[in-house]
Amino acid sequence: MVGMTTLTRRGWRGDKRAEPEEDVAADRELPDDDSDNSKAPRLTLMEEVLLLGLQDKEGYPSFWNDCLSPGLRGGILIELALRGRIHLEPLTARKKRLLDRKVLLKSAAPTGDVLLDETLRHIKASESTETVQTWIELLTGETWNPFKLQYQLRNVRERVAKGLVEKGILTTGKQSFLLFDMTTHPVCDTTEKQRLLRKLQDSVLERWTGDLRRMDRRLLALLVLAHASDVLEKALGSLEDTQYEMAMSRAKDVLEADAELAAAQGRGTEVIWAVLAAFSRA
Repeated sequence: MVGMTTLTRRGWRGDKRAEPEEDVAADRELPDDDSDNSKAPRLTLMEEVLLLGLQDKEGYPSFWNDCLSPGLRGGILIELALRGRIHLEPLTARKKRLLDRKVLLKSAAPTGDVLLDETLRHIKASESTETVQTWIELLTGETWNPFKLQYQLRNVRERVAKGLVEKGILTTGKQSFLLFDMTTHPVCDTTEKQRLLRKLQDSVLERWTGDLRRMDRRLLALLVLAHASDVLEKALGSLEDTQYEMAMSRAKDVLEADAELAAAQGRGTEVIWAVLAAFSRA
């Protein structure tokens, strides 16, 4: 099952083919909306989530975070949706809920990202259509069906980190523990990490509209994935107390919104809300 995360406050911590032009247009809008920093490296949602979860100097996430791996798989599905490669089947009388609707391939055109393209191949090769929740579980390897283990994406965290190394944001090191050695990826470009933190923080402070229909889709996706990956509190933790409380309250408004209604009102956000519903499901 997809893991669950909780919102906490400070002090509580303990087969329709798209036209090529459509594919190109969808790719142009990735991966963020930072018009004030066009020279910044373009990051995928998976890279942003991993960067938020990494401890800067140590170069690895918290050992206690068991939500990051499925969160990254959720990020892959949202990234594919934002790039016009997948979508949910149409709403019908029998399939109204986001978690009941299957993921359909909209375009198999390569994205240029190895993880995204590997996932596209899995979705195309699958003999049966699956829901967002099931695809997160399959990509994470959480299935009892031995015939479905072929859909597991392996070494996702390391492969995402390698992309960040190639972009000059992380470096590669090694740390020795009592029984094993572990490859680490400390942050070497703190400016990019701070830019990402400001972007997320601003989405619930300066850029806050209070209207989910007006919220930028990539910022909405980042907020949802930070929550699903259990790195949201860490990302907002550098704020002053009053700002932190306001940011968490506004984030809670988004994350506890009616996903079905929000998906119906927001253009191109169905997969985002389906991922949130998958992680919120008891």
